[in-house]
Amino acid sequence: MNKILILGASGSLAKVVIPKLLKNPDNQLTLFVRNPNSVAEFAGEKVQIIQGDVLDFPALDAAMSGQEMVYAGLAGSLEKMADNVVKTVQRNQVKHLIWISSMGIYGETGENHGSVLDPYRKSAQLIENSDVPYTIIRPAWFTDGQEIDYQTTQKGEPFKGTSVSRASIADLIEKIIANPDEFKQKSVGIGRV
Repeated sequence: MNKILILGASGSLAKVVIPKLLKNPDNQLTLFVRNPNSVAEFAGEKVQIIQGDVLDFPALDAAMSGQEMVYAGLAGSLEKMADNVVKTVQRNQVKHLIWISSMGIYGETGENHGSVLDPYRKSAQLIENSDVPYTIIRPAWFTDGQEIDYQTTQKGEPFKGTSVSRASIADLIEKIIANPDEFKQKSVGIGRV
């Protein structure tokens, strides 16, 4: 049984990831959200819904207990959130963290994004400098398309594509959960070419 904590469960990407993960009978999900009504559609025997905020360390730590993997697709105070997530992953000996970031955090798009990507860059650095087993996903702009069509790049390689469907990102997340060792300690760019 894969016990997976979903942080940012009410986000637009998570709303595509959750149904995909629920298709696997071996996955049991805990959805950690500020507003439980925002994920009520997913309630069921394989889903636990916990009300909380990632910035609330004790609540996050309690939700992290017993989890094997964590998916974090967050927005807001990313550096503080990353710090709390890393600390609770360490305290609870979680096996793998999947962190959603952004394309361009390493300058791999060839464009100058100025300071707009600083929160994504700093949170990714915090995770990379920790000892937690992680995969950072750096997606291009999300689209609502249903196609699964993407290429991945590794840190240090030029980024490919400018957009990617949420369905494609969910497909990559499913692959990471199925084989975390293949993606361990990697920062993976994902875009449609």
